[in-house]
Amino acid sequence: MTTQVSRRNFMAMASLTAMGGLFNVNKAWALADKPNSKFKGVQIGAITYSFRSMPHDVDKLIQFCIDSNLSAIELMGDSVEEYAGKPKSPIDMAQLFRNARPGQRPQLTDEQKAQMADYNKQVAEWRSTVSMDKFKEVRKKFDKAGISIYAFKPNAFSPTNTDGEVEYGMKVAKILGATSVTLELPTDPKQTQRLGDLGAKNKVYVGYHNHTQATDTLWDNALSQSPYNSINFDCGHYLAAGGKNTKEALMAFIENKHDRISTMHLKDRTTPEHGAGNLTWGTGDTPIREILLMIRDRKYKFPVSVELEYQIPEGSDAVKEVAKCVAFAKNILMS
Repeated sequence: MTTQVSRRNFMAMASLTAMGGLFNVNKAWALADKPNSKFKGVQIGAITYSFRSMPHDVDKLIQFCIDSNLSAIELMGDSVEEYAGKPKSPIDMAQLFRNARPGQRPQLTDEQKAQMADYNKQVAEWRSTVSMDKFKEVRKKFDKAGISIYAFKPNAFSPTNTDGEVEYGMKVAKILGATSVTLELPTDPKQTQRLGDLGAKNKVYVGYHNHTQATDTLWDNALSQSPYNSINFDCGHYLAAGGKNTKEALMAFIENKHDRISTMHLKDRTTPEHGAGNLTWGTGDTPIREILLMIRDRKYKFPVSVELEYQIPEGSDAVKEVAKCVAFAKNILMS
């Protein structure tokens, strides 16, 4: 685990160790300079999916955030649920994601799907009885490190998940400090109605994420069903869809829907004419500068999540690349 701290803080830590004082990761975080990725009122964060190439637990994830200068995140569910004692999966999904091509989701075989179906039943039973104490511990860890959690994304919101599992996910989100949960936009309007109703019951926003199926009207039905249904808008995927999804349309969509966007994913993708690729920030077609300045100047309140999906350069890693994206955003917003 790499810990990046100032020389002053390093010397303080060394002194404590020399005196024989108890020294652990939590004390290191308490002494270290806190990360700060809120620039001119715009909260830059990251979805922790960005760190999928680097195996981690909760403590390592916190260190990744510190090293990336992230003071807020959209938290994927695996690490925190594992910390709370979730049954171990028969399939290493994280490894499947690491082996997949950048931007691609792994596909399961029929046998693996059957294994996961049985496993999901075990998880549902675990979720129905698990204590919230471990999730409270996780919240304290992130708070101590100076990192807030604005959205939570466990695998608990599909049509096959019970209402109890959905409400479990929302309850954990609130304990972690999140105001929304996120998931891929369901195709069945009955599911968005169900989630919207449960979101209203639990006072948690449900943010629906898009891939390249995005259109300007994609979310209209879900938004009409409940004030707690919202948009987890992915700018890069929207632009890569092509057709009517131009840069001008993208900017207009944000302006028109800003009050229903709970979180935003930012990446630099190209249009279909340029290959619809995921590129390092500043080299694609996504109007990152214009988007960030609009959010800053119009004082939109939703956080912006770095989602790292481009090919990590040789000699680098996900933490270094997320840090570059955060710095890229900072340079724009502080100009």
